[in-house]
Amino acid sequence: MSTAANHSTHIQQAEQELYQHLLSHVKEESPERLIERFRALFLQGSGYPDREVSRIVRELTALDNAPNEFNSVFNRCCHILINHWQMETRHQQAIGELIQSIDVADSRRIHSRDGRKLQALVSNFKTTEEFQTMQRLVNVVDRSKHKDKPPNERPLSSLIGRYPYLYSHSLLSDSSSYEQQQTILQLQGQRQKQYESHLTKYVAYKVKRAQLLRQRPELADNSRIIKPIRNPTMLSDKELYVAVKQFTGKIEGSQTYRDVAQNFVTHTSQTRTFREFKKDFYEYLISSIDESYGQRQFNDKLYQHLMATLPQSDDQKLSDFLIIRTCSQLINFLVVESPQNPNHYVLIDLLSNIGPTAVMGILLKILLICRKVRPHMEKRFSILFDHYDQSTREAVQWLVKSLENLQVALSTNFGSADMSFLDIT
Repeated sequence: MSTAANHSTHIQQAEQELYQHLLSHVKEESPERLIERFRALFLQGSGYPDREVSRIVRELTALDNAPNEFNSVFNRCCHILINHWQMETRHQQAIGELIQSIDVADSRRIHSRDGRKLQALVSNFKTTEEFQTMQRLVNVVDRSKHKDKPPNERPLSSLIGRYPYLYSHSLLSDSSSYEQQQTILQLQGQRQKQYESHLTKYVAYKVKRAQLLRQRPELADNSRIIKPIRNPTMLSDKELYVAVKQFTGKIEGSQTYRDVAQNFVTHTSQTRTFREFKKDFYEYLISSIDESYGQRQFNDKLYQHLMATLPQSDDQKLSDFLIIRTCSQLINFLVVESPQNPNHYVLIDLLSNIGPTAVMGILLKILLICRKVRPHMEKRFSILFDHYDQSTREAVQWLVKSLENLQVALSTNFGSADMSFLDIT
């Protein structure tokens, strides 16, 4: 084996030794003690009690490709602690303390050469996507962050915890390990289930209270006639009622969104060509768009976009591939294309003219005929969320209202939020 290969194997073994060292301590020691260890080992470069482990970190800082290798190892080491703490509510605040200690690491004056090397590498790590995803995770698990500011002055990033459908896009990066992915997916499932349960209970509470007041109007001023339940959304009661009615009630005659989507799927199963499908798809979508708005410009733009989608396949037989591509490109057109091209003029125009509930209704119609594009659509909203994450909530109310309406639409149509007790016409 060559010297280079031997060296590479040695470094890999050393890294595994470092990971095992942290894994053994995270199971035994308090978060406070572990953060002290972490500071000494990675942020100060001195005073760590285990000399062998300190030597491994020094070796990493001396590598020719130190920035890349260090970023990977440092990220993994952070997540060994984070993944463990995330499992217990009483330890979740430590995640914020760990990230904060990294954030202020380059503010200290360090005299040793090894310490200065580490400081430069940590400073470089803070510019990576991996560190950004850690900072967003703090907003999910630490509810106390930003509480010193009035709600509308807090950054949009502080709301990430409210939207589980964004987690896998905003809290993971391309280099996230399998363990990180599993941890985030588990957290996503817990938060989504919790939201759907709270939404069902809140709507049931409002219905029960309204029924009781109809029977006994003299109790109108008595807020304790039924034990109050907190609204789990950031929508007003009126906005939430409109959203639930839109996403679960009748929208066209006696039909719900699901009914209309099922009819469309049944009809297009007989469609002979892709061109015919696109024309039918256009009619399906505009049936729920305000006529006065649609006829000004939007309907024409929508039609042109659909007709320009994969025109070389117009005479082909309809396939899953063509439906998925058409729906994903349409979502790009309606929401946002990519982080590199984050223009969203169409979305802003739609929201300004027909409102967030109706716009999310259009997107819901797309998802109901092609569920496979749901991750793609969630990714579009994560692009917008990340684009505006440092804006105040007040400055991007249009996006907050969109995210809240989308959460209701997804929960009532694809989740466990049960609105079957409602009699909405």
